[in-house]
Amino acid sequence: MILKRRYTDYNSYLKLLYGERVQKIVVDAGLTCPNRDGKISRQGCIYCNEKGSGSGLFAKGMSITEQIQQGKKAMIRRYKANKFLVYFQSFTNTYTTYAKMKAMYDEALLPKEIVGMAIGTRPDCIDKQKLDLIETYTKNNLIWIEYGLQSVHDSTLGIINRGHDFKCFEKAVTMTHNRNINICAHVILGLPRENKEMMLDTAQKLAHTGIHGIKLHLLYVIKGTYLAKMWKNKKYQCMNQKDYVETLCDFLEILPKSIIIQRVTGDPHPEELLSPGWAMQRNETFKMIQETLEKRNSWQGKYSK
Repeated sequence: MILKRRYTDYNSYLKLLYGERVQKIVVDAGLTCPNRDGKISRQGCIYCNEKGSGSGLFAKGMSITEQIQQGKKAMIRRYKANKFLVYFQSFTNTYTTYAKMKAMYDEALLPKEIVGMAIGTRPDCIDKQKLDLIETYTKNNLIWIEYGLQSVHDSTLGIINRGHDFKCFEKAVTMTHNRNINICAHVILGLPRENKEMMLDTAQKLAHTGIHGIKLHLLYVIKGTYLAKMWKNKKYQCMNQKDYVETLCDFLEILPKSIIIQRVTGDPHPEELLSPGWAMQRNETFKMIQETLEKRNSWQGKYSK
């Protein structure tokens, strides 16, 4: 695969599959999270606010179909795309009944221009019955399930109030294997009390789990979170841009080339962001990543074992 970037990026992967640009449409299904509703905790992860990385459109009365239509118009206008993936992003999109899941997914995949979907969830919110349902959609659609992990270190998962351990993630991945469901892991760089060695240990361990993709996020501070309180009390400081880029490139060098890199930085809402300000400079961060890899004469998988 010939890529503009020195890593296996998601857009190139989709274009290779479909022969044209495929654009993701984010939808909000109006679900919650066991780390928010009291099943595990009411606090949530320390970096997550009450929106749960979502738009809140479902709560405002907009159906999944209406959100798709709105998103499609925007993506056609901006990218001239003809094919789309629906991304259930906010909160935990398998944390509901079987019937509700089926209704959500059926509605999302109904338009003929939708070629697949990505389901954001937690590894402790999946089981055989739910995976059996998701697997039924793989015959005619590209299906990704995205498991929030953030770190392989249980000590870190405790600090961020994640509510599960690394073994839970490994169990979910094992259950998902051999179903034609693509697995993406979410990882955050710059978590409290994690040094570079710990972050790269996450890369080493994930490299051998059989995942198909990864999203790498910068830990940024947004309003209405416990992390915001830590930051204001000077108990947490965000990574600077240079350190983040260097660490991310080290991370990429460890991952096998077969793992699709779906994201290399965060995408905060400007009105919510407290720190760091450079998190809004996405294009500059992309450029720095490419330049750093070129300067090193390096690429994804260079040190993969």
